[in-house]
Amino acid sequence: MKTLNQKMIANCWSDEWQRTNPDFTVYLPEEPSGDDADNEHFLVTITPKEALLAIWTQGDSEGGDLQRVVYARSNDGGITWTKPQVIDGPYDDGFIASWGFPVVSKQGRIYCFYNKHTGIVDHHRACTGVMRCKYSDDDGHNWKDGGIIPFGRSEKDHPDTSVPPNWIVWQKPIRDSKGRQTVGFTRHSSNERKPPSYGAWQDDSQSEFIRFDNIDEGLNPENLRISWLQAQGGAVRVACPIRPEVSVCQEPSIVLLPDGRMFSVFRTLTGRIWYSVSDDDGASWRDPDVLRYEDGGEDVLHPISPCPIYALKDGRFLLLYHNNSGRSGGGTWPGDSNFNRNEAYIALGEFRSDAWQPIWFSQPRKFCESGNVTVGPAQNAGIEMKKPFRVEVATYTSLTEHEGKRVLWYPDRKHFLLGRLITDDWLAELRVPTQKSLYWPILQSLKETKNAH
Repeated sequence: MKTLNQKMIANCWSDEWQRTNPDFTVYLPEEPSGDDADNEHFLVTITPKEALLAIWTQGDSEGGDLQRVVYARSNDGGITWTKPQVIDGPYDDGFIASWGFPVVSKQGRIYCFYNKHTGIVDHHRACTGVMRCKYSDDDGHNWKDGGIIPFGRSEKDHPDTSVPPNWIVWQKPIRDSKGRQTVGFTRHSSNERKPPSYGAWQDDSQSEFIRFDNIDEGLNPENLRISWLQAQGGAVRVACPIRPEVSVCQEPSIVLLPDGRMFSVFRTLTGRIWYSVSDDDGASWRDPDVLRYEDGGEDVLHPISPCPIYALKDGRFLLLYHNNSGRSGGGTWPGDSNFNRNEAYIALGEFRSDAWQPIWFSQPRKFCESGNVTVGPAQNAGIEMKKPFRVEVATYTSLTEHEGKRVLWYPDRKHFLLGRLITDDWLAELRVPTQKSLYWPILQSLKETKNAH
């Protein structure tokens, strides 16, 4: 008898899913441009009963009329997966749901928070929305409605409070130095707070952080205490090089350092990853800097695309990025993601306690590439084009370490959902710098000056 994954493989419209050499297949669409052509924002987590729970955003196209939050489970370590089931979407009320992320409490209750569109469009319907919650008390098999969670509004939101904020959370939370669950999010400024159009990728945005203060008690959603750490100011902002009065600082990914500080990386429009450090559990952040492989070393090049960092159980860190400035392949900088997201790289990071940048990184190793072969949905929602469009790989990913297996879970061209083992042997050739650079005295002086202020 065929397993579900064997049936998926047999029914898949193409063998393109094999291009990136996956070890696991979670979901393969049956046709190139169907109602399930777009699969992204792929977050896999370990449940209290040690199953794997995958939550992702699925639809006919990104931001399309059928966009919904779905889930699937695996009880055998990711070998086979259940058929996706809808957590929320347009089928009942006509409004899309997007960007669900799980929070697993110590009590065992699993929460899924997500952006729910209400019919009001400010920045974009896929990010203008309320925060809704559903929760599961049976390890992610069934979900109950938890209602709307009050969102921490900011001066960047629409002055009319009936217009929801523009926001996206895209990673799973981490625990801070006190064990509280914290996650970053992008807040896009309301169209009422800035000129109506800046052109592609140039809308004002900033990175902020949410702390779930009592979620480990497994309370009903209406009793959760949530801290919106930058709602009243102090968000991380990076000037857009085209329009310096605008910030483009998005999709924060955070890890906890061995000394209790937080370290976060951000996607920007500068052709580089930027980072910041917090010594108060995310309440405030140091002025952001360009990420380098080491203090005084080369910039880490990256287009405007997700750049997650993951803390490994052995104390090292893994950075996933595209290793180009956004101008590669003949694309029109900065926003042509079909030219600058077609290869994904991994760098290994290690903590450096006395460095200004507290994580130093190895040179990159290529993780996968698309070969510039397009698959998946049309470029934008609401257009008639049905030909495959995407070539980007390994964007909006997640990582698990469970039962001796370290797996990077990734969408391939926002179409196939896959997983690959990241073994110690694969990482063995990645060597992190240990020597202090020639710039060390200057950087130490800069560190002392900033600390004094």
